[in-house]
Amino acid sequence: MSRIKISIGNSVFYAQLKQTPTADAIREALPFEASANIWGHEIYFQVPAQAALEPNAKARVNVGDLAYWPSMPAFCIFFGATPVSHDGTPVAASAVNVFGYLETVDLEELRGVRDGETVIVSIDN
Repeated sequence: MSRIKISIGNSVFYAQLKQTPTADAIREALPFEASANIWGHEIYFQVPAQAALEPNAKARVNVGDLAYWPSMPAFCIFFGATPVSHDGTPVAASAVNVFGYLETVDLEELRGVRDGETVIVSIDN
């Protein structure tokens, strides 16, 4: 696994990338900068990586999951219900590849992220 650093505004989050084709594509794109978008309790932003949907792609994910949404393409951080959730569990707009997870889910920090904030994703050295 690889550890990455996600800086959004004044907040910093650390995450682990799994050993998957999507995680490899994300690693190869690092470092990159984007603009945050908020959709319920999901932060997503454009990612300069391309990946196909993997066989285990799914819409229902876990709190703290990092996922790739091929429609934008987007890097997604899930930390609670989204507008399509029915029971508080995060649900993506459509199938995503889960490629990593936050080491710590700090709900206060995650809820403080605002639309348009600058996101910087890099390898944690």
